Amino acid sequence: MSAFLEEFSSFLGTGEKNELGQDLKSFLEDYDPKKYENPCVTVDTLVFRHKDKLTTVNKGLKLLMIKRRNHPCIGFWALPGGFVEIREDTLDAAKRELKEETGLTDVPMEQIYTWGEANRDPRARIITLSYLALVEEELEVKAGDDATEAVWMDVKCNLLNVDKTQDCIKQSYEIYLNNSEKKIELKGIVEVLENCKGLLKEKSYKVITSNGIAFDHARFIMQSLLYIEELIKQEMSVK
Repeated sequence: MSAFLEEFSSFLGTGEKNELGQDLKSFLEDYDPKKYENPCVTVDTLVFRHKDKLTTVNKGLKLLMIKRRNHPCIGFWALPGGFVEIREDTLDAAKRELKEETGLTDVPMEQIYTWGEANRDPRARIITLSYLALVEEELEVKAGDDATEAVWMDVKCNLLNVDKTQDCIKQSYEIYLNNSEKKIELKGIVEVLENCKGLLKEKSYKVITSNGIAFDHARFIMQSLLYIEELIKQEMSVK
């Protein structure tokens, strides 16, 4: 089998042969990427719109959502996104899917999380990268491809409960999405678990309930809101 890359000289290492007597070229010719099952990779993008200066995520934020055309979660509302093609960078995939499903182009975005649990999707083993975009202007969107509708929704989140122990803190949040013009109301409850000890903080996000929000996207939304809230705090602290 030929190498995935046409040019691979930067991967030669010391140039020596391995224990089977193979140099890099012969190793790559014999290498079978199908020997092991490979997960699929998808990208989803959280595009938030705001007019005024952000001081909190609970004031003036709108989130772009699409209505799913096909299974799974047909008819539910999801973040724009889809599968990464084999020779496509993940950022390019996120921008391509955003354009195909909503018509938006040239939107700067940042990768903010990787979702890798094994039981996330009934189709296959899927790893998802979530991207974040913040836009100030009122962009026009148009549904396409796998989306039957593309809609801006008001978004808010409320802290419902905090349970703290010596080792960890567990917080429950409710997220609320709505579009009054189209009479759309979506809700979800997400549990956030974080360790209290140590320099590094490991967080996990679990969807407890989700009403009309596809897949596990409720926790994507909650994670992004907490991320934005932290960015706001950092910006305010340096002034």
